[in-house]
Amino acid sequence: MGEGVPTIGVLALQGDVREHARALEACGARTVPVRRAAELDRVDGLVIPGGESTTMWKLARAFELMEPLRKRVEAGMPAYGSCAGMIMLADRVRDGVEGQETIGGIDMTVRRNAFGRQVDSFEADVHLTGLTEASREPFRAVFIRAPWVEAVGEGVEILGRVESGEETGRIVAVRQGRLMATAFHPELTGDFRVHRYFAELVRQAMEEG
Repeated sequence: MGEGVPTIGVLALQGDVREHARALEACGARTVPVRRAAELDRVDGLVIPGGESTTMWKLARAFELMEPLRKRVEAGMPAYGSCAGMIMLADRVRDGVEGQETIGGIDMTVRRNAFGRQVDSFEADVHLTGLTEASREPFRAVFIRAPWVEAVGEGVEILGRVESGEETGRIVAVRQGRLMATAFHPELTGDFRVHRYFAELVRQAMEEG
């Protein structure tokens, strides 16, 4: 860890691990796949990719990672979750399976598979606070069996909402302190602005100690 270049782990239990790693490396970060607590100890920040949130939770339990993940997040480790990763960082989940657990950390309620099944996947332009104002170019977001955020606590900043269609106004990007989450998959777009934003968040946390 350290030395000015962030080492960012990608939770490698399921999902778009390589795509996230490539995007982070394009932003100047080192990357490490994380499957064990010892690997988690080596990183300055963590990306939790998309996939299937119930499978991810069960695998994290099987690899004895749930408690180490919770402890690192509680201790201030920066973390970013996309799609299923958003669910994993939510304090509350609706439409989850019985007994479903999350890492938590973001004071929000997320509805699982809110936008529908995989056949209902879609793309949409989203303006992201702090990411897209300078370029004035919206982020072309890819939604695949995506969740949305139904409610947030006072400490949560809303970074982006759906801007058109039947679900206009739905919250799809949030940040709370060193934690951030999106309902969409930026790793699939070739647009690295979300990963660059997170890498900078990790660098700031390293400087703060």
